[in-house]
Amino acid sequence: MYELIKRDGLAKRGRFHTVHGVIETPVFMNVGTAAAIKGAVSTDDLRGIKTQVELSNTYHLHVRPGDEVVKKMGGLHKFMNWDKPILTDSGGFQVFSLSDLRKIREEGVHFHSHVDGRKIFMGPEESMQIQSNLASTIAMAFDECPSSIADREYMRDSVARTTRWLARCRTEMDRLNSLPDTINQKQMLFGINQGGIYEDIRVEHAKQITEMELDGYAIGGLAVGESHEEMYRILEAVVPYLPVEKPTYLMGVGTPANILEGVERGVDFFDCVYPTRNGRHGHVYTNHGKLNLFNAKFELDDSPIEEGCQCPACRSYSRGYIRHLLKAKEMLGMRLCVLHNLYFYNTMMEEIRAAIEAGEYKSYKEKKLEGMKNGKDI
Repeated sequence: MYELIKRDGLAKRGRFHTVHGVIETPVFMNVGTAAAIKGAVSTDDLRGIKTQVELSNTYHLHVRPGDEVVKKMGGLHKFMNWDKPILTDSGGFQVFSLSDLRKIREEGVHFHSHVDGRKIFMGPEESMQIQSNLASTIAMAFDECPSSIADREYMRDSVARTTRWLARCRTEMDRLNSLPDTINQKQMLFGINQGGIYEDIRVEHAKQITEMELDGYAIGGLAVGESHEEMYRILEAVVPYLPVEKPTYLMGVGTPANILEGVERGVDFFDCVYPTRNGRHGHVYTNHGKLNLFNAKFELDDSPIEEGCQCPACRSYSRGYIRHLLKAKEMLGMRLCVLHNLYFYNTMMEEIRAAIEAGEYKSYKEKKLEGMKNGKDI
């Protein structure tokens, strides 16, 4: 159940009640594709850096170790020792990114594993079955994520198929949740809005999936090559047609600036690999922009990544030491940068929630962006 606590313009401050605990929104979901955050970050670490939701990927876990293995181990929560909410991506984006390895049909998609080349079939029912075996808190519907530059005719046909697939996902999830051996019989389903950069197709699709009365609604197929301005235009067009009393999830987004702009347009849920990927390459986020700790100017810098930050890296180590670890290819350097970046994102979401509650979101956003403007990729 989604509880809308406060609105500040279109920005929403909510509380999403799940079988694995309450999610305070807006929220950034920390991405652990294969049931682990890249960068040697444990679930105990996640608890210490204010993570609310962990996100894992259906396709990757189906390929390795196998969703049946995870089910035999008691489901993802037990498998990875995480007692808070988990969202599983349906695998649609990964399947469709394997453009040279798959064939799309009405029944689903035939493709080859990127690991060992074996043939795999995944359709709406298979995706729901895999996610039920994983026993995540929130399952994503199986959809096609077409190229943002696909022509109008292809996009319309693709979105129509995604709608048909969504109906099949819901039917299969209802069946699975009724079975006695299902680990999480209260698994939730989010549908995904598609349509590229065609506003009319997006809006019509939003109306169609809203009628299905799902647990939440995602906006997919953005941040895949279009400009930030185009993404914001689509959000402004689509979000008003999604139910305000349900969570809205912008998939695969984004930078701190993307999140700040998304919240202002009514988005509740975000996820992105940026904080972990950038951290593994020595790029760290601060309120004064992004730093590249490989830069020589940090060699003798005995200050933390950011003064006042309470993350594990900043509490104990200097920029100079972390730079040394990165240069020496010591895993600890990568790990500390990832921890800092996730802490930065999770803390920013806390600030966002407080600003909305205070009715001061617009001024908070502008001040935050102004502070970070000297950093690239914000």
